[in-house]
Parts: sequence; structure tokens; C-alpha cells
Amino acid sequence: MSPRVTVVGLGPAGPELVTAEARRLLEGPGPVFLRTARHPAAGAFPGAATLDHHYEHGQDFDAVYWAIVEELVAAAQRGEGPVVYGVPGSPLVAERTVELLRQDPRIDVEVVPALSFLDLAWARLGVDPLAAGVRLVDGSRFGVQAAGERGPLLVAQCWSRQVLSDVKLAVDAEPGAEPAVTMLHHLGLPDESVTTIPWSELDRVVVPDHLTSLWIPEVAAPVAAELARLDELTRRLRRDCPWDRTQTHASLARHLLEEAYETLDAIDELGRAEASGDPGLEAAAVDHLEEELGDLLFQVFIHSVLAAEEGRFTVADVARGIHDKLVARHPHVFGDVVARSAGAVESNWEALKKAEKGRQSVIDGIPTALPALALAAKLQQKARAVPGIEWPDGEAWRGRAHEALEALSLSGGAGGQGEGAVGALLFAVTALASRAGVDPEGALRERASAFRDEVQAAERRRGA
Repeated sequence: MSPRVTVVGLGPAGPELVTAEARRLLEGPGPVFLRTARHPAAGAFPGAATLDHHYEHGQDFDAVYWAIVEELVAAAQRGEGPVVYGVPGSPLVAERTVELLRQDPRIDVEVVPALSFLDLAWARLGVDPLAAGVRLVDGSRFGVQAAGERGPLLVAQCWSRQVLSDVKLAVDAEPGAEPAVTMLHHLGLPDESVTTIPWSELDRVVVPDHLTSLWIPEVAAPVAAELARLDELTRRLRRDCPWDRTQTHASLARHLLEEAYETLDAIDELGRAEASGDPGLEAAAVDHLEEELGDLLFQVFIHSVLAAEEGRFTVADVARGIHDKLVARHPHVFGDVVARSAGAVESNWEALKKAEKGRQSVIDGIPTALPALALAAKLQQKARAVPGIEWPDGEAWRGRAHEALEALSLSGGAGGQGEGAVGALLFAVTALASRAGVDPEGALRERASAFRDEVQAAERRRGA
């Protein structure tokens, strides 16, 4: 006969809610263990050994739970008597160690039912969970478990502000459409609180602990499961991967630039594939663009996780910031401003941006490290939005291009005169490209890519 471990629940609050059978077993003569002393009923059983020491040495919760199981199995195998194991609440509700024990072939496991925090929650909320169709989810896995759910949801194990922040991040709640939420804290204890709070205050009002849960009767918008999963993955990489753990904003800068250029290459590839009319090429190019956008998105997430570790901002702050900025920059969409053309939108955008940033000039803030053609095009674009600047027409720019070619010819391409002539020529060509609705940087990249193909084709012909 295999050694036996009997699991009992301590109930959801103080010792008065521990069942008579659980109390009899916990006060018995055999080895008695409590998963944690951090429970209101634990003090009623001073003879029990606690397993809190595993939390001090485990790398993560999963490692802690496995270590607890190993200690309980070892105690049962020593044959010192029936092992009794007490856990918070009910052994059958959100208790990972009990799951692991029941799967272990080395022992037999008996589970004694007990009250759980759910019983108190339904009573305080006045909810019949079966009639309401309530879904119970784990706060630390909210983004995955609640994906696509509309509620009602009871979120258990909201034991830290970080867990509550992750829950808040995972819901795409539009302003004015945030779900109403109720915080359930220390149910059944003298300091019990059941408080309805604004969604925006979810991680600010209550100092949570292992006896904190959250009631969400309705989720007004879909849960951003994939983004929450990516955020969770990024934080785990920072914790567990030696390479990711050593990165800084500065060390990641070149990767951000590389991913941006690779995304541009994927966009160029898609354009060529669409022009070819080949469905196979187009499908492959679409997949490539999706992949590169994912790589670029990861850069946003890892920089945001770094900032969160420094207590500066989170990816939720980044998303909120760009959302609010785009709303403010589009008064013709979200306000009463009229803009009937793309040019009018552009002028409004520049005026709003200048006012927001407190800039003296519309060209303030243009990165000087941009590629030269892109920098010239950006400066010209900004200049056209400045009242009072006389912008040459296409014929005038063509004249300037011819003048620059002549100057280059006369200088023989040597010294500062040649450099100045080439600069004037490229600047004029940039203006002509912009007037034609062509991005000069992208056009030159595409031509260079085509030339690369020509060179490789010539090499193949020569080799053949």
C-alpha cells in the first residue's frame, strides 16, 4: 500500500470556518504540515510545521510547489504516521500543490472538502454563480485565461499590485466604457472590505495580498490576450534568459534600428510581390512583413519592460500615451474641426504638435540621424506647412536641378564645389520626388535593390 497524504482546507478566513473534520485531522498525532502560516486560521494549529521556507529559496512559484510536494512525499515515505497537509481555502480551488500531489504515483492522496473563498464571495456579491455563468480565472494568468470573455468574471489570487496592473493592461477598455469592478478583500475577517472602484484605480486603491479577489460583472471590450502574453513572455525573458537579462536601452538601440530596416525591406518586398501578380510570392511577402512587424513590436515591449523595472513607465503607459496623442492630433475625427483634404490634416497636425511640444519651429524634433534623403524630404515637408514660405513649383525645381548639374560639370566633381553641387542636385530631386508623391528614400532603396538583382544576374550569367 502506498504512503498516504490527507489534504484538508483551512477555509477562507479565521478558524471559526474550519470544518470539524479538518480540525480533527490537523490536531491529530501524525506529521501535520501547513503550506503557509500566512493564513488567518493557521495560528489555531501551533503544532503544525509550515512550508514557507520553500518560498524563500524557490526561483518561481512552480519551483516552490514542486519542492513542497517533494517534502510531503518524503514525510509520507518515512512512515511516521498519516501525513496531513493543510492548505488555504479549499484544497480543490486554485491549489496547485494539490494538483501535483494527486498526479504523483508515489503516494495515495485523500482530499477532505472545505469551504473556499468562493462561498464568501457569492454571499457578499449576492450572485448565483451557476445562474450568472461566472468564469473563475487566476489573476496571474488573466490575459490568457480571460481572452475573449465578456464576463462575469471572478479573478482570484490578486496578491500584488503587479497582478492588478497586468489585469488592467489586458482589457482594452475605451474611456467611458470601462467595466465596473468590485474589490473583495479579507472576506470573513474583521477588516473585510467589498469596494466598487473605477477601472483606472484598479491597482491603486487597495493594498492587495493573498486574500484579495476581483469581481468583474461585464467586460466591455475584448481582452488583449496576445499582447498580454507577449508582455508576460518579455518579463520572463528578462528574468530567466542570461542575454536578455543584461540588456539596457542603449545596448538594444542598434537592434531597434535593424528591426526597423528589416521591416522596411519586408514592405519593399511586398510591393514587388504585389506588382508581380504571383499569389505565391505575395503570400510569402505578407508572412514576412507580419514576422518583421512582430520583431519590431518586441522591441517596443522589451524597452517598456526595462522602463517598468526602473519604475518609469509600462507598456500600458506607452499604449495610453500614443492613443491619447492620436486623439488629440485628430480633432477632425474626434472633435469639431473640419479638414477636407490630406493637406489640411497635415497643417493641423503640425500646428498641434508645435503647440504640444512648446517648440519654436516646426522642424524642431526632426532626428538629425535620419538618412540624408529622408532628412531632406522631412525638412521640405515641414517647411511647406509654414505660412509665408514661398515654395518653388515643379518647373523651378527642375531648373535648380539643371543648374546643379552644370555646376557639377564645371567643378569637375572636385572639392567643396562638387560636394555642394551634388547636395543641391539631390535636394532638388528630393523636392521633385515629393511633388510627384514619391518617397525619395524609398524610391532610391528600391532602385538600389533592383540594381543589386541586376549585378547578381550578371554574375550568374558570367558563371554559367
